[in-house]
Amino acid sequence: MHLAHTVQTNQSIASEFIFLAFSTIPEIQHLLFTFFLLLYLTIIFGNVSIIWVVCTDQSLHTPMYFFLGNLSFLEICYTTVVVPQMLASILDVHRTIPFANCGIQMFLFLGLGGTDCFLLAVMAYDRYVAICHPLRYTLIMTRQVCIWLVVGSAMLALTLSLELTVLIFTLPFCGHQPQINHFLCDVPPVLSLACADTHIHQTVLYSVGIMVLAIPFLLISISYTYIVAAILRISSTSGRHQAFSTCSSHLTVVILQYGCCALVYLRPWSTSSEDENWKLALIYTFVTPLLNPLIYSLRNKDVKQALKKVVKKTAES
Repeated sequence: MHLAHTVQTNQSIASEFIFLAFSTIPEIQHLLFTFFLLLYLTIIFGNVSIIWVVCTDQSLHTPMYFFLGNLSFLEICYTTVVVPQMLASILDVHRTIPFANCGIQMFLFLGLGGTDCFLLAVMAYDRYVAICHPLRYTLIMTRQVCIWLVVGSAMLALTLSLELTVLIFTLPFCGHQPQINHFLCDVPPVLSLACADTHIHQTVLYSVGIMVLAIPFLLISISYTYIVAAILRISSTSGRHQAFSTCSSHLTVVILQYGCCALVYLRPWSTSSEDENWKLALIYTFVTPLLNPLIYSLRNKDVKQALKKVVKKTAES
């Protein structure tokens, strides 16, 4: 009874978290604030540009670019869940985040990130059908199928995220304003603050990580094995080059996204470092959403032509 009362007391005391400060020096705080704000605005501009081009150019009204537009929308939502809170914490190192807000941020961050991973697997399947079964492509990848693939990815990811978030926040957290060694409410740093046994929670985290990261990556690898085999059978050099160019952008994004996330969520806790996880999180929170529009626009001839066409039409009007 006494133990239960103690846990309950600790839970009532720890009603909010505080993030680890990037710096307590005002000049550095202002520099970091400006740097991350510019990064955020660049991410928004780049991904909005991709959505704008995909929506306005008729030549891009295909399944591949439908998925790309949804991916860009996800990147905007994904970073918006993290960056405003992060910028506020940079300027005010004493700013706290209530448990409820932390739980909402964790749920949205994991849900949108999971949808991102599932959508990358869907995009690999789209490329597989386009290259390995070109004659049946329009019959298989209908608009209705594409919409359901996106909706299904989101529903599965948000369901897994909700279950994991609820499980984490049933734990007691000890002390007054526990400090999260991170810039967001991610699972590993929050879980490390719990003053209870977390072995079951870690097992669930690995299980969710396998479903969100390992299984989709395996499906992507299988898709690209068939894609490469099909491309190598193409007799003309120009045909092979065109087929490879449509896949190279997607493959670059996959390696960045899955590589960094796997190092954070699938690595054994005994070999993981909170400082390393913090740096890796910066990559998949800022670098990947920033590079996505650049990779797809610079390495994709269709997007480059569509961008020029839309910009020219807008300037003339």
